[in-house]
Amino acid sequence: MEEAQNNVIAIDGPAASGKSSVASKISEKIGYLHVNSGLMYRAFTWSVLRSGIDLNDSVSVIQHLNSVSLNCGQSNGISTLTVDGVDPGAELKAAKINENVSLIAAIEEVRKVLVSKQREYLEIASIVMEGRDIGSVVFPETPYKFYIDASAEVRAQRRMAEGGSDDLERRDRIDATRKVSPLKIPDDACVIDTSEMDLEQVVTEVLNVLKVRGLEMV
Repeated sequence: MEEAQNNVIAIDGPAASGKSSVASKISEKIGYLHVNSGLMYRAFTWSVLRSGIDLNDSVSVIQHLNSVSLNCGQSNGISTLTVDGVDPGAELKAAKINENVSLIAAIEEVRKVLVSKQREYLEIASIVMEGRDIGSVVFPETPYKFYIDASAEVRAQRRMAEGGSDDLERRDRIDATRKVSPLKIPDDACVIDTSEMDLEQVVTEVLNVLKVRGLEMV
């Protein structure tokens, strides 16, 4: 008897679109591991900033990448990441991280290392993974792809409500125009504009689409 294969639900979208909240709720409801790929890039950005490296010096950033230990794990159904044994915790939401994470995430070598680590999660569990290139690059073969979007105005309001103040237009521009794995709508993705929807409405729509696409949920 063949072992059941683990499934991937890919949730992509721009900053402050609501994808993290959606991914968290979906993983809770169907019992999948929630993997926030963005936290991996944030954790490495945190490490680079703490080291005092010039973020525009990609050679030094890559050297730093090769010198640190990035360990991925899980706790209570959520992915975890430590850098040299340290969990950055709430520091990953700091304004300085918000301002610079897209710059670090645009470096090809950084993406190669972290994408490899993201794929490793599928070996241990079925996952709901959120990010900007999950359906297009990390797991392009999954039939369960979603692109969560919202208007620029709504996203700005949401970020302010979270206490954030980063320049979303700048992040969007960097994410969408980088040479490696740019933010885009994956082929066959279900696009959901959440501008006028609450979280439960979005979650219900995602679950309905998953059923239509044949995902068996307990």
